Amino acid sequence: MEKPLTQHIVPGRKPLSLKEYEKVGGYQSVRKVLKEMTPEEVQTLVKDSNLRGRGGAGFSTGLKWSFVPMGPDAAQPKYLVANADEMEPGTFKDRVLLEGNPHQLIEGMIVASYAIQASISYVFLRWAYKVAAREISHAIQEAYDAGYLGKNILGSGFNLDMHLHTGVGRYMCGEETALLNALEGKRANPRAKPPFPQVSGLFGKPTIVNNVETLCCLPHIINNGADWFKKLGLTEDAGTKLYGVSGRVKNPGCWELPMGTTIREILEEHAGGMQDGYLFRGLLPGGASTDFLVEEHLDLPMDYPSIQAAGSRMGTGTMIILDDQTCPVGFTLNLQHFFAQESCGFCTPCREGLPWVEKILLAIDKGEGKPEHLLTLDFHTKYLGPGNTFCALAPGAMEPLQSALKYFREDFERHIHEHHCPWSKSKAWQPST
Repeated sequence: MEKPLTQHIVPGRKPLSLKEYEKVGGYQSVRKVLKEMTPEEVQTLVKDSNLRGRGGAGFSTGLKWSFVPMGPDAAQPKYLVANADEMEPGTFKDRVLLEGNPHQLIEGMIVASYAIQASISYVFLRWAYKVAAREISHAIQEAYDAGYLGKNILGSGFNLDMHLHTGVGRYMCGEETALLNALEGKRANPRAKPPFPQVSGLFGKPTIVNNVETLCCLPHIINNGADWFKKLGLTEDAGTKLYGVSGRVKNPGCWELPMGTTIREILEEHAGGMQDGYLFRGLLPGGASTDFLVEEHLDLPMDYPSIQAAGSRMGTGTMIILDDQTCPVGFTLNLQHFFAQESCGFCTPCREGLPWVEKILLAIDKGEGKPEHLLTLDFHTKYLGPGNTFCALAPGAMEPLQSALKYFREDFERHIHEHHCPWSKSKAWQPST
């Protein structure tokens, strides 16, 4: 099994230095694109590889790049931003790449910058990733010293500066236009679209924002070709994927596996199955803002179309497991508390609706719920759904709620009819007052 993204990452060992990275083929893709390929050829190759964004949306990377104006009349400077603000609950895949092999990210960013002819790039990093910040800063300096960054890179005439920007810890910065506002020193509110960032992004200039894992795929696609990348996947989606599992499993963690590996294989073979004394009830397949899947879905491939057809989203590919001794109401309340807290407050449905949902769930969890509360929650899942808010935060928050009401409605009803949480004496999450 090929593992291009993690083959040089060893837990507990410092990441490869630039010299060590070069010895295993590092920066060969930079040499290839700068000396042998035009920016348009790089874009075409990535589009042909069927690389889809690994940050959650799954949009074609090459197609996204194609919307950037090219040619001598295009606005300058152009920007490339690596979204390393990994704040989706249950998601930690990018951290593995950032701490384990920062030069791989830098190499991918150089390739992407060349493809869109960007001259300035940023790594927008989650504030809590202190180790990653240290390693990325060191790697960027090494890349400058070796001539991979700066003016006239490798004598090609291509210029690229790279900066590390550490965020201040807001989930909203995962939304690309809110991230750009934050990078400009503004409040992290989403922007109206159009114009899209590819045309008018950072400081009003053409900008591409790509996820860390997406960018790390690029050197391998350039070096090995589009067909090689497509053959790594087990289904129509191409490449490998960093899948993660958290919850009451025997071996929580993160693994690079072929795209399309089944949920059952990830959960049972790699995560070791459920801990002794616990049974599986459900999972969020791609972080907190995805719909629950249950036992009947375990044999689905973890790819974009299969999970979407089941009524959820693959998202980041990092699963959160719900066991039989954790209260589904408390589980959902915990998530809604997070989303309500992280709302930027820019639009009314999100600003007012999410705290309302949290208060209702808290009342139900405390045994103070009423039957009509479930109807109010059902209403919110529609009113805060796609098309009713300024960005995807509230619709994402509704995904675990609407699916919890679908698959675990009996648990909600028990709270209301019994006037207490049936799991109150277990180790389930207890909301703070």
